[in-house]
Amino acid sequence: MSSTSIKKFKPVHKYYGQLVLGPPGAGKTTYCSKMGALLKKLGRNVIIVNLDPANDMMSYTPDIDIRKLIDFKKVMDQKNLGPNGALLYCMEYLEKNIDWLLDKIDNNNFTNFIFDLPGQVELYSHHESLTNIFSKLTNDKNIQLCVVHLVDSHHCSDAGKFIAALMLSLNAMLKVGLPHINLLTKVDLLKKHKDKLHFGIDFYTEVLDLNYLLDCLDADMFTNKYKKLNSAIVSIIEDYSLVSFHLVNMMNEESLLDIKNLVDKANGYVFKAEEGRHINSMLACAMGVDKQTNIELD
Repeated sequence: MSSTSIKKFKPVHKYYGQLVLGPPGAGKTTYCSKMGALLKKLGRNVIIVNLDPANDMMSYTPDIDIRKLIDFKKVMDQKNLGPNGALLYCMEYLEKNIDWLLDKIDNNNFTNFIFDLPGQVELYSHHESLTNIFSKLTNDKNIQLCVVHLVDSHHCSDAGKFIAALMLSLNAMLKVGLPHINLLTKVDLLKKHKDKLHFGIDFYTEVLDLNYLLDCLDADMFTNKYKKLNSAIVSIIEDYSLVSFHLVNMMNEESLLDIKNLVDKANGYVFKAEEGRHINSMLACAMGVDKQTNIELD
């Protein structure tokens, strides 16, 4: 009688991560720093990954840093490229040398990764390298990812800028194809200029009837010239009905906790989180992170 051989399988580690995207000046690096500190305060193992080779003003010390793989300034000099071209080259270089990043990912089970990404939106809206890198992280390293997309809340004070921000957010959601959270940042500054808003803040967070924004554009001769184009863009945004925003004040821990809950639900950490084990059921745990960020502009 032959003995049955038992195969030993290597345990698969499960990681959780958030990809922090957004245009320059939206507050990505500050968010990574503050969110990383908050998660560590909650007792989580946190790894902050800087994937922006041009980021030389960080308020945190990255655990993994793309600048150790490639030098942004040398790329500009040696390849005779401008900043945007050099960033594109760096992302393509990282894609070709993705094993460098994957080899550094191995860590304790249930580690939380925060990826600080470049601010050039064309890298994820019109190019494939970042999307391919995200796929590798998901498929090869079993990282359950979500996107945290930051937009400066000052765009709310200008109808044209807000329509552009909506289109950018929708583009990112469709292009990246991962669970997605849109944040309006710097709401503490928005309070000072709330008199410049055409509508209440709920209009901008819930993305209500955007035809009202088109009426606001009528007062501007330049934007009025392109009213049909703006109307078509608004129609696309409303047809998809995907974009909404949450407010965040990164200097307020309670506000960050609300965003942490949203991220935990988006990437699935909520079903494992030790700080949520007092909740009696998985369903109750999932429902518990649905609370909206409560920031008043009064």
